[in-house]
Amino acid sequence: MSIIPSFFGGQRSSFPFASSLSASFPEFYRENSAIVNSKIDWKETPEAHVFKADFPGLKKEEVKVEIEDERVLQISGERNVKKEEKNDKWHRVERSSGKFLRKFRLPENAKMDQVKACMENGVLTVTVPKVEVKKPDVKTIEISG
Repeated sequence: MSIIPSFFGGQRSSFPFASSLSASFPEFYRENSAIVNSKIDWKETPEAHVFKADFPGLKKEEVKVEIEDERVLQISGERNVKKEEKNDKWHRVERSSGKFLRKFRLPENAKMDQVKACMENGVLTVTVPKVEVKKPDVKTIEISG
């Protein structure tokens, strides 16, 4: 395991341990952890592509759902940190804050003009309906002979 010298004040920390990073650089770690922690599920049903993301504590006004370049779904927002008192002593910071941004290139069968998004109890659900795949007409040809 290598020891990485600190760029912020001469302390050293073992890089693989996130708790060491958060203890050595709480502002840096808090500011960037929301980017890493915005996890989104994407499932495909016969009717649609469905995206689900947990954003506890966020209001729908703090989350943006956009379509860019025709087939790119973009989910972004920001979780703000409340101002802390100078007398407060933090023992642990695990809740993430900061900006987040995720992009997904959607397949050709996505109906981009019918995308819907809703947020309920901190869970964002984005539904992208799929174009119905028309089954080819099959005509049986009688074999002569």
